[in-house]
Amino acid sequence: MRHCISLILFSCCSLILNGCAQTNSTGPKAEMGNLLLAEPAPINPRSQMAIARYNQILASNAITDEDKAELFYQRGMLYDSVGLGGLAQFDYSQALVLKPDMAEAYNSIGIHYIQQMDFIQAYEAFDSTLDINPDYDFAFLNRGIALYYGGRSDLAVDDLNRFLQIDETDPFRALWTYFAATEVDAEEGIIKLKTMRQKLDSLHWATKLVDLFLGELSEQQVLAALIDGISSQKELTDRLCEAYFYLGKFHSQKGNRGIAANYFKLALSTNVFDYVEHRYARLELVRLRNPEYIAE
Repeated sequence: MRHCISLILFSCCSLILNGCAQTNSTGPKAEMGNLLLAEPAPINPRSQMAIARYNQILASNAITDEDKAELFYQRGMLYDSVGLGGLAQFDYSQALVLKPDMAEAYNSIGIHYIQQMDFIQAYEAFDSTLDINPDYDFAFLNRGIALYYGGRSDLAVDDLNRFLQIDETDPFRALWTYFAATEVDAEEGIIKLKTMRQKLDSLHWATKLVDLFLGELSEQQVLAALIDGISSQKELTDRLCEAYFYLGKFHSQKGNRGIAANYFKLALSTNVFDYVEHRYARLELVRLRNPEYIAE
């Protein structure tokens, strides 16, 4: 390989102090030493060139409304991948004006409504997705996440369970189902996670995150295993985006708000804009800063 993966050992002191300066920590100061830092993902020049090309094509009057809707949707996806969420949302809305039965555009715009905490609009968007295409699997995940953040975890469990059943070996599906279930009943949530753990792919690195929540592995053991199977800087950055987010969720559950906030900030620092974990890290920060927050 031309460039080796850079592994940076990070002192916990500045992170703890910076986090506590903005968010009062109510739990113990758990260690964040030997922390692996991500190199922020660069903006892909191919994505930028593709956006420029779509701009040229969309300026033409020679394409049909249906084709134009598809181009708006594809450009919106590209805008999302480079972190231009406002432009992405505008393109999804334009696609729906031209093609009101475009399930994938409803799904994508619904994700933006979640990020904006406009949950009613999010529910309606995902309902529309599933009305148009009942087999659009990720709409169940996204509607479940919307219901979870919208304070309706009892309903979220149903959607997330359905998404989990499509692939019961996936640890990420298990974790989101657990998050919703534990909001309804913490004890039952753990029991459910133990049951889900039996079917997970033990070779998947994220199964270690499930074991962390179950108390079977320590945070240090999870951190030490993060580079297993990694062969490029991009793979490392992508994995750390995911890991930081779920470590933030772990500490949030423990009441370690300062440490949780730092992990969510680290997830944001990766610039992996189109990952679920990056999309909702900022929303988690809002929840941490407003512990009395109740979604409307």
